[in-house]
Amino acid sequence: AFKLLTQQFATRHLAGFGFNQQEPILGSAGAVMHYVQDTQRAALPHIRSITREPTDDAVILDAATRRNLELNQSAHGESTHLTAVLDETVCAMGSRNFQRWLQRPLRDHGILNQRYDAVEALMTDDRYLDLREHLKAITDIERIVARIGLRSARPRDFARLRDSLARLPELKADCGAPALSYLTQRIASFDELLDVLNRAIIEQPPVLIRDGGVIASGYDAELDELRDLATGATDYLNALEQRERERTGISSLKVGYNKVHGYFIETSKADGDQVPVEYQRRQTLKNAERYIIPELKAHEDKVLTAQAKSLAREKALYDGLYDHCLPFVDELQQSASAIAELDTLCAFATLAVEQNYCRPALVEQSGLLKLSQARHPVIERLSDEPFIPNDLAMTDKRRLLMITGPNMGGKSTYMRQAALIVILAHMGCFVPAREAEIGFVDRIFTRIGASDDIASGRSTFMVEMTETANILHNATSESLVLMDEIGRGTSTYDGLSLAWSVAEQLASKLDCLTLFATHYFELTELAERLENSCNVHVEAQEHNDHIVFLHTVAEGSANRSFGLQVAKLAGVPNNVIERAKRKLTELEQQPNSPQMEIPLSETTTPEPTVDPLREALEALDLDQMTPMQALMWLNEQRKKH
Repeated sequence: AFKLLTQQFATRHLAGFGFNQQEPILGSAGAVMHYVQDTQRAALPHIRSITREPTDDAVILDAATRRNLELNQSAHGESTHLTAVLDETVCAMGSRNFQRWLQRPLRDHGILNQRYDAVEALMTDDRYLDLREHLKAITDIERIVARIGLRSARPRDFARLRDSLARLPELKADCGAPALSYLTQRIASFDELLDVLNRAIIEQPPVLIRDGGVIASGYDAELDELRDLATGATDYLNALEQRERERTGISSLKVGYNKVHGYFIETSKADGDQVPVEYQRRQTLKNAERYIIPELKAHEDKVLTAQAKSLAREKALYDGLYDHCLPFVDELQQSASAIAELDTLCAFATLAVEQNYCRPALVEQSGLLKLSQARHPVIERLSDEPFIPNDLAMTDKRRLLMITGPNMGGKSTYMRQAALIVILAHMGCFVPAREAEIGFVDRIFTRIGASDDIASGRSTFMVEMTETANILHNATSESLVLMDEIGRGTSTYDGLSLAWSVAEQLASKLDCLTLFATHYFELTELAERLENSCNVHVEAQEHNDHIVFLHTVAEGSANRSFGLQVAKLAGVPNNVIERAKRKLTELEQQPNSPQMEIPLSETTTPEPTVDPLREALEALDLDQMTPMQALMWLNEQRKKH
């Protein structure tokens, strides 16, 4: 790999790129380079450097998080994912850059604030509208440069490149704001290359060079001459005819051409005695004779081979265009990168203006996420009804929010919108909220929804536990964690115990920012017992046996799950609903089973080696106690425990 890379970059070592010879990462880079060389079967002069992207300068999003948040693919196969809804870029380069920023959100607050400043500058006087018109006319320079490097560019690629380069001066002129100077400085001027392409390529070239007609007239004198010959060179034939008439005195003499005999000089039979001796008879007609002379024969040979020579010359000139472009590859790539960023920032400005997004405030501390009137960026745009915004406040004293409420009430939406807003902010985009204050975030984890992974032999519950294990092993105090309905795939007590323990681990030991949605109301007690946790709930009301979702989040825990009402909305038959109601009433009237007591783990309050309640019970002398004394003792213990 080291040898392959040094050959590609024409260097003796890779220290200039920041790599040591024995770094394992070079094996991967060499494998990629070998694959490209093997598949393209061509030199790759446009690949000129290698750079390292550290993992600690980006917010890490694992595969489960990307899938659960539907960043670029919807779970239902529809165009309802984040990219489809928010990608307002107008050129291919900008769209790819939007994806790069989405898949690798940055943590560098300096770069992010620079992007925010640029978006604000684009919003001023609607500058972004004029720039978007220029950007629509700019082709995919990145791809064309790659094709030029592989010498596989087509005539229309060169034409599109020419037209795009011609728009760059206007584009730079409209980027007059100081906040955009870091981009305009990277967009070079290509006067020399533009001049060559203007002279070389016709306005509307054909798709392929194979049949010619690509190189413009006046670009090459030899090609122009060959083309004139190939089309018959009528000026030369007219001059030859006039000269021979004057020399021979034959007024009926004319020069002609047909596909069978080629070029000829024709005279009437009446003038046969005036024909010079050097004329060689080629064809006899009823009233005329046709001749050929050495000069006309030489011209005929030129014309017959001119088309092949013209096409060969044109292909040689076309290959020369690659050589003209190669010295500009670096500047073209840098300019394309800047144009792609500008297009993405214009898309951000479009969202900010049209969707009323705000500039987030990045705070130099961990454990902080405050959102005022936050909205879900995808649902807001796809829903026909007004989206109901909600606040979110997570601080050192509110690191875990235990979220309860009915299904379809909006718990998942509330959690997802928080994660999406954090991602958008770390892309450099304004966010759908009235105000947003965001501290350090190193990773985002999600455990939302699950399905069987039959190919790998994993059940739904196994998938859920695998993703949960990944979170518990890798989350830090700067991570944002979204947990939805942990423990659903097993028995009630198993699931409740797991959910309790996982929530406790996240809040106490890992100390990460956690949004924990659950239908286990017992978990609300945990939020009350941990200092850095609190309960919130999604509100709903029941009216005439019908549930009304308010989609608002309030402090405290929910008191009902409204499961039967949601089942009715889903279309479950009425007789099933009525039977469920009777069974629910029957269960509620039964004596309550003993409350599950789940003490906090050793990570928060170490458990005593001896159970104090058991110790107190063993110390009682029941034979000496009256029933009233026993009741009073039980009452005291209930208050204590």
